[in-house]
Amino acid sequence: MENLKIHNQSLTLVDQVEDKLLTYFREHDLRAGSAIPNELELSNALGVARSVLREALSRLKMMGMIESRTRRGMILTEPSILRGMERVIDPRILGEDTLFDILGFRIALEMGICHDIFQNIRPKDIDELEEIVKVSVMFENNAYAPYSEFSFHTKLYEITGNKTITEFQKIVHPVMTFVKDKFKDFLEPINVELEKDGGIVTHEDLLHYIKTRDENGYRKALERHFLVYKIFMKRSHHT
Repeated sequence: MENLKIHNQSLTLVDQVEDKLLTYFREHDLRAGSAIPNELELSNALGVARSVLREALSRLKMMGMIESRTRRGMILTEPSILRGMERVIDPRILGEDTLFDILGFRIALEMGICHDIFQNIRPKDIDELEEIVKVSVMFENNAYAPYSEFSFHTKLYEITGNKTITEFQKIVHPVMTFVKDKFKDFLEPINVELEKDGGIVTHEDLLHYIKTRDENGYRKALERHFLVYKIFMKRSHHT
């Protein structure tokens, strides 16, 4: 194994070792499933203690880039793009600005997948959406039970066929639930206003546009579906 000696930099020793390991993987065109040298070989090549190397390897394992396999040693694996996000997105410790940013991003993403939904949807998907709507629990003022909300929108994400988008929905769902609960007293009056103006759009309404293949109508209805959050965030930024 060639020399991978590190150099003195402002980065910590573990940071440098981690960077050198990633460089090694790229330069040797290692892919998911490729075996990597054992700890002794790596520590000798880098000229660092095995304790330092282990910490760097531990970081890569936490990111899902390395796994230890029986009889095969350490294996390079393909990490989940959003795994790091999943670890840090705990709505209980996020500030309001960050919560609103995530909420806005989620709305923008769902608006952005409208075309993909209509391109990919199958009769089977419509049947599943109908069943979800049928068993959904809806409270007053257009508020759905968390599971009903999650099931409907997760199915929309799955229809796109994009696994990363689906994974993102699962990660941000707790944020949506937290925001609805935390700001319930602010959201309810807005929903009342929208209902008086005929601006409430339910999951059943959205499904109608999907079933009739009315992409433009669906997009406009989805904008109204999320309008309560947009109004809420706009008012919050002016208080």
